[in-house]
Amino acid sequence: MGKDYYSTLEVDRNASEADLKKAYRRLALKYHPDRNPDDKSAEDKFKEVNEAYACLSDSQKRAHYDQFGTAEGAGAGFEGFGGFGDFSSGFGDIFENMFGDIFGDFGGRRRNRPTKGQDLRYNLKIKLNEAVSGTEKKIKIPKWENCSTCDGSGAKPGKGPTVCQTCHGTGQTKLQQGFFTIARTCGACGGEGKIISDPCLDCRGQGKIRKEKTVNLKIPAGVDTGIRLKVTGEGEAGIHGGPKGDLYVVLEVEPHPFFKRKDNDLLCEVPISFVHAALGGEIEVPTLDGNEQIKIPAGTPSGKVFHLRGRGVPKLGGYGKGDQYISVYIDVPKKLTQRQRELLAEYAEISGDEVSKGFMDKIMDIFQNHHKEAK
Repeated sequence: MGKDYYSTLEVDRNASEADLKKAYRRLALKYHPDRNPDDKSAEDKFKEVNEAYACLSDSQKRAHYDQFGTAEGAGAGFEGFGGFGDFSSGFGDIFENMFGDIFGDFGGRRRNRPTKGQDLRYNLKIKLNEAVSGTEKKIKIPKWENCSTCDGSGAKPGKGPTVCQTCHGTGQTKLQQGFFTIARTCGACGGEGKIISDPCLDCRGQGKIRKEKTVNLKIPAGVDTGIRLKVTGEGEAGIHGGPKGDLYVVLEVEPHPFFKRKDNDLLCEVPISFVHAALGGEIEVPTLDGNEQIKIPAGTPSGKVFHLRGRGVPKLGGYGKGDQYISVYIDVPKKLTQRQRELLAEYAEISGDEVSKGFMDKIMDIFQNHHKEAK
């Protein structure tokens, strides 16, 4: 039996393709020469890991290895390491996803590609009535935009960038380490492959300028705190001709002094006199659409809830509205005139209640305690 490739990758003999790839990624990252400079043993281990994976990841080679203990004679055979460029063509997907700039961008396939600009977030406070009925807002967004003078190139108009002489436009420089050629981002041009020798005076070679843009925002009826509104294309400018990012506006509905919101319903408390509570009558109740008359039956206790259908919050993206719930409480007067006291005393006498000097204090305590219990 030759080399134990399974032991090299630290997997058992019935390992799946996914298990092999996972083990290979972990070990290749651990022993890569870039992470272990001047460590010959790490470099040797790195070669062993690659050799083992090249064999076991190929079903034909793996079957031959399992039977004879060697990869030789299986199909085209193991191709060796003529250079990292040849090797990466077979395993580029693994290295490109796993290591990024450690190995460069594999022949410049990803370098300077168009990239979408960054998304932006804006926190916006609105009032409850605006959330219920919907509204429009003008918001100012500070962001980077392409310089209009140089059209985002960073160079003076008519000049343009020149090809980097260090990397010859590839955006990468290469370093030979043993059997491997390691690609690194070019330090002269920052990986752009071009150098701006005569920068634009307005953006100072950046190609972008910080601006404040006014955005018209439509807020639909029924929104609530935490809702995100997306404004397409109002984010940062794209890179290398890529599309602009998006703007996300996160809403916060301010507390209302009278109404409380629960989902699509509105809750409120309205005071009534104990005369209305005892005899009944009509009272005027505020709603977000104006005032509404409701009937108070005789003998209404404190804490009684009345229901107004369709006077709540519209259902966002749907049909209909929530309701409004009105909880009444008895408003006990803190001061009484002499005549009011006499009438209440007369009522107590007719009702058979014992009238004493502290009668009014007692009756007011009853009303107040009843209101507290109802709340």
